[in-house]
Amino acid sequence: MRLHAVVLAAGQGKRMKSKLFKVLHQVCGKPMVLHVVDMLRELSVERTVVVVGHGAEAVKGAVADRAEYAMQEQQLGTGHAVLQAAPLLEQEEGLTLVLYGDTPLLTAETIRQMVEAHRKNGAAATLLTAQMPDPKGYGRIIRDESGEVTSIVEEKDCNPEQRGITEINTGTYCFDNRKLFAALHNVTNHNAQGEYYLTDVIGILQQAGEKVAGFVMSDPAESIGVNDRIALSEVEAIMRRRINRKHMTEGVTLIDPDSTYIEADVRIGSDTIIYPGTVLRGHTVIGEDCIIGPQTEMTDSVVGSGSEIKRSVLLEAETGVNAHVGPFAYLRPGTKLRANVKIGDFVEIKNAVIGEGSKVPHLSYVGDAEVGKNVNIGCGSITANYDGVNKHKTEIGDNAFIGSNSNLIAPVRIGNDAYVVAGSTITHAVNDGDLAIARARQANKPGYAEKLKKRIRGNKLSE
Repeated sequence: MRLHAVVLAAGQGKRMKSKLFKVLHQVCGKPMVLHVVDMLRELSVERTVVVVGHGAEAVKGAVADRAEYAMQEQQLGTGHAVLQAAPLLEQEEGLTLVLYGDTPLLTAETIRQMVEAHRKNGAAATLLTAQMPDPKGYGRIIRDESGEVTSIVEEKDCNPEQRGITEINTGTYCFDNRKLFAALHNVTNHNAQGEYYLTDVIGILQQAGEKVAGFVMSDPAESIGVNDRIALSEVEAIMRRRINRKHMTEGVTLIDPDSTYIEADVRIGSDTIIYPGTVLRGHTVIGEDCIIGPQTEMTDSVVGSGSEIKRSVLLEAETGVNAHVGPFAYLRPGTKLRANVKIGDFVEIKNAVIGEGSKVPHLSYVGDAEVGKNVNIGCGSITANYDGVNKHKTEIGDNAFIGSNSNLIAPVRIGNDAYVVAGSTITHAVNDGDLAIARARQANKPGYAEKLKKRIRGNKLSE
């Protein structure tokens, strides 16, 4: 049976007290609404319609082509919001899920189980419910003696007996699509808020003799909706633990999961060890048998198998297999390290390719460069790539040696097997196999050191 979905994402979220629209607040590196939409893609939902309102263009920008869109110009209630999807879905056959865009913890497995229960029960509507030890603030699920759902009662309308019920409505539903939209056209706003409630559809279906079922989710935490920063932090913590557990079950060692932050789209190979204080963001991919951390931060980077990255920052950078980086290295966007490259302490690499087996051991800057194989770049060396207006490229051939404290003034090429003597400032090409030395001539003045000291002391006294 075909499956569709409507994601409600039109609310501003005033309680967030933010310039950012609620569903765009991130949980483990992704906007909340994107967690929901991506979960629906796991279920192979045919058509997903995101109902937008406040911040519509920003929400569309985040979700992009993962969904279709319906506009709710005025926020007149949840029933009104779903009705905005009618032009897109009303004539479709099959089932339609209705979910909120601020419930990022919902899993595909829970929704799959609810859909299966819906089909098995032959229901027109199935409510996803949860057992909450403290149900305060939630609508209660009322069932008859046979266990059938008879109504949803909002907390403010509950009598004392109903307040004691711990089964709550999560706000997630599965409907027969045709019956959903037929019922929505009969929903009225004859209530204190003057709004069109989606929950009224349940009563309309029951009055028509249709079956309404309730499916109790196994993990109530999945139902948490984010309405303020406190809930946002709670959801973040739950998802972070979920992500860390998943990596550990797949063969990744986290020395201290509570101090390891891994975002939702990060991938890590088996037998990799992650040390405390490590932050992995975006679409970072780490191979097998790596050692990462401690105190390492990576964003949208790729690390080859067998690599070791210590106390370093990688931003949109890439390493080959068996790379050794750090401590205290900074690999900036455009960095590509080939196999067996060593980048040592206090080294910064930007928009540069470092060839296989090459080394930049310490205290160096390599930017806008192409470095060949088995090159050694000595301590304190830099590629001077910026002339104040434009960036220029430095090329270093295979097996070249760059002595300590050398300045390579781009654009410049150092040839294969070339040797640059320490302390040189290179402004012209060095051919293959050549030795380059570019220093000011040294002059020694015998016995002059003491004279200089006396002059300095005299100047201080005269002051």
